[in-house]
Amino acid sequence: TCTFCIVPALRGREKDRRPGDILSEVRALVDEGVLEVTLLGQNVNSYGVEFGDRYAFGKLLRACGDVDGLERVRFTSPHPKDFTDDVIAAMAETPNVCHSLHMPLQSGSDDVLRAMRRSYRSERYLGIIDKVRAAMPDAAITTDIIVGFPGETEADFARTLDVVRAARFSSAFTFQYSKRPGTPAATMDGQLPKQVVQERYERLVATVEEITWAENKKLVGETVEVLVAVGEGRKDERTGRMSGRARDGRLVHFDAGSHQGLIRPGDIVHTTVTYAAPHHLNADGEPVAHRRTRAGDAAEAGRSPRTPGVLLGLPTVGAPAVAPAPTTGCAAH
Repeated sequence: TCTFCIVPALRGREKDRRPGDILSEVRALVDEGVLEVTLLGQNVNSYGVEFGDRYAFGKLLRACGDVDGLERVRFTSPHPKDFTDDVIAAMAETPNVCHSLHMPLQSGSDDVLRAMRRSYRSERYLGIIDKVRAAMPDAAITTDIIVGFPGETEADFARTLDVVRAARFSSAFTFQYSKRPGTPAATMDGQLPKQVVQERYERLVATVEEITWAENKKLVGETVEVLVAVGEGRKDERTGRMSGRARDGRLVHFDAGSHQGLIRPGDIVHTTVTYAAPHHLNADGEPVAHRRTRAGDAAEAGRSPRTPGVLLGLPTVGAPAVAPAPTTGCAAH
């Protein structure tokens, strides 16, 4: 219940799905050709509270590693307050769990974190990153940051920039604080003028992009595995490239070369990075390899994987479905 967040008020308390249900859904998706799944939760690290297992999330990651045909597993979002070493070990030791971690920072200032009701401090946050990188030196770490929270001083903002420089994020989702009616932060003293928030935001974006560009440049000349996707590259039609995500989550635009017309969404391509920008990589040489996949077969056939969906007590929209008419003789009478 962070002071800026409206989600708990809208959705209520967290619910835990049973591991067997999740794994059954994962297997059903893989049977339809899916290569990658994302485990999604408001706070994945607190998974298991309802059934009394604080190590449930790490176990779930490892169990996903036993699903034949599942090539990539991601998750979002963990909360630093609940992050445990067993999850880091599961990430490092389970081959299909991607070495990418999205862990919201929100602020580098301990005073602002306290006002946000975020129950960790910057030292704890950076300590988790150190452990992740010790176990997985190639890990790409992304984050969320809010600028201009009520009461944020210039010194507070400077500490956020310090943490950003220390963390060396591969990407960051940056936001200007905005009021959410019904949240404690909306009525706090110290609401900042728009021009102050805007100026800090621009400095933050410039700092983040300086770092992400430097980190991406380290990959020039490296060969990366790309899961080809639709809609990732807005300029693909004009540039003649295709696009997808590397295992670490980075966006890659690549030239299909002699494989032009053969590579399908859902296929796997290995290609060598030739250029780096702050938010993407380009690979403009001949692909090193192209592997046709079941996901590519499904895409080519126009099949979209579907599961029944999961509702955790959320209201549905529209009139309820009409119950089927009884068909047995007993029910009819």
